[in-house]
Amino acid sequence: MQRLKIIQVDITILEVDAIVNAANHSLLGGGGVDGAIHRAAGPKLLEACRQLKGCETGQAKITEGFQLPAKWVIHTVGPIWSNGMKDEAMLLTRCYTQCMRLAKEYQLESIAFPAISCGVYHFPVSQAAPIAISTLSESLKNNDQLQMVYLSCFGDEVFAAYEKALDHYKL
Repeated sequence: MQRLKIIQVDITILEVDAIVNAANHSLLGGGGVDGAIHRAAGPKLLEACRQLKGCETGQAKITEGFQLPAKWVIHTVGPIWSNGMKDEAMLLTRCYTQCMRLAKEYQLESIAFPAISCGVYHFPVSQAAPIAISTLSESLKNNDQLQMVYLSCFGDEVFAAYEKALDHYKL
């Protein structure tokens, strides 16, 4: 059974155990997916995030989903692209690994990820997609509880890059 699926949909409407928020260091909301998640979850998410006192790049923290269909939100801070000169690939890998660690700890059966760092942080999707696919595929080998991982892509370019990376990974 394929446990990793690429979809093109608004992550905030998915009925999964958890969605991943590509957050900033403050965890207090922002633009893109972060802002959309905060708006959809309602003001209690902001209060819960204040209690977390921020998050470092490559780390992940979890809150309830509040008004979202998802029970949980896993917040992770991806790296800002600096031409690959500041360990961006390693930090992005760590984002996915830490989210999957929390998924295992909380015994989640389904989770959805956005294209972490590919928006306002300008990580090239052609480089980010293979990192996401390989890291998630490897993490799934150590988590029988997790039945489905969705990669929720915003836009055709991101979707195509993730499809290409998944096809390449299967070879």
